[in-house]
Amino acid sequence: MWVILAFVAWPLLEIGLFVEIGSRLGLWGTIGAVLLTFALGLMVLRSQGERAQNLRAAMQGIGDPAVPLAHEALILFAGLLLILPGFFTDALGLLLLLPPVRALAIARLKNKVVVQGYNMRQPRRADEDGPGTVIEGEFLEVDPKNPSSRGDSGWTRH
Repeated sequence: MWVILAFVAWPLLEIGLFVEIGSRLGLWGTIGAVLLTFALGLMVLRSQGERAQNLRAAMQGIGDPAVPLAHEALILFAGLLLILPGFFTDALGLLLLLPPVRALAIARLKNKVVVQGYNMRQPRRADEDGPGTVIEGEFLEVDPKNPSSRGDSGWTRH
C-alpha cells in the first residue's frame, strides 16, 4: 500500500516544488536549475563508470567489499536521481553524495539486505584454456564466378 502512496505522492510533491521554486526563480532560472542538476548527474555517472573500473583492481586485497560497493552503488543512485527532472529527486541525489548520509543509509539498510556470496575471480578468457574444441570436417571450395547448378532455392537471387 505504501508503494502506491509513494507513486502518487512523489509526482505531486515534484509538481508543488516546481511551482514554488518556479515562482521564485522564474522560468529560465527553473529550467537552468534543472539543466544544471542534470549535468551534475551526468558527471557523477561518468565518474562512477571510471571508478568502477578501478574498484575491481583495488578490491583484490580487501576481504569483504560490501561497504565500498554499497557506497559506490549509492553514488550511482545519486547520479540517477540528479538526472531525473525534479527538485525533490535532486535534493535526495545531493544528499546521497554526502559520505555521512551514505553511511547512515548503509547502516539502516544493512540488516535488510542479504548477500548470498560474492566471487572476485577474474572471468576466464577462451584463449587461456588452450585451443577450444576442434571439429573436424571436409570442405569444398566453390568458385564464386561459377555458382552451383542446383537451381534457385528461392532464398537467393542470381
